[in-house]
Amino acid sequence: MDLSKLKKQKGIKNPSKRVGRGCGSGKGMHTVGAGMKGQLSRSGGKPPVGFEGGQVPLYKRLPHIGGFRNPRSKKIAAISLETLNTFRKGSTVTPQDLVEKKILKRVPRHGVKILANGELEKELKLQGFLMSKSARAKIEKSGSEILDA
Repeated sequence: MDLSKLKKQKGIKNPSKRVGRGCGSGKGMHTVGAGMKGQLSRSGGKPPVGFEGGQVPLYKRLPHIGGFRNPRSKKIAAISLETLNTFRKGSTVTPQDLVEKKILKRVPRHGVKILANGELEKELKLQGFLMSKSARAKIEKSGSEILDA
C-alpha cells in the first residue's frame, strides 16, 4: 500500500461551525450555542484552569492525598532464611538467582537482605546479600559459606 495514492473519503471532514455570526451561521439566533444564562454564556466568562465550581481543586487536594515518601529511604527486599532451602546443596546463590527462581520479581536497587526466619538445612555459597547478625550466625552454623561481592 502506498500512502501517496490514498484518496480522501467523501464527507470525511465537516466544515466547522462559525459561532456568533448571525442567524445563518447554523447555530441559530440570540445565544449561538452558549446556552441561556450563567458564567459560560457571558463574554469573558470563563473560569480559570483547574476550577471545580467551588470544590477544593485537585491541585490543592493532592498534597493531602499523597502522603510522605522519604527520599533517602532504601529499597531493600527481605527474604527469610528458609527460602534458600529451594537451591541445591553446594550451589552459589546470588540475588539474580532468586529472580530466576521467581522468588523475587526483580533485584531491588539497594540489595536483598536475608533475615533469620527459619533454618538453613543445606550448605550453600551466598554472594551479594545483606544479612542480619542472627541470620549470619545461622548461616555459618549450617556450614554455608558467605562470599564477598
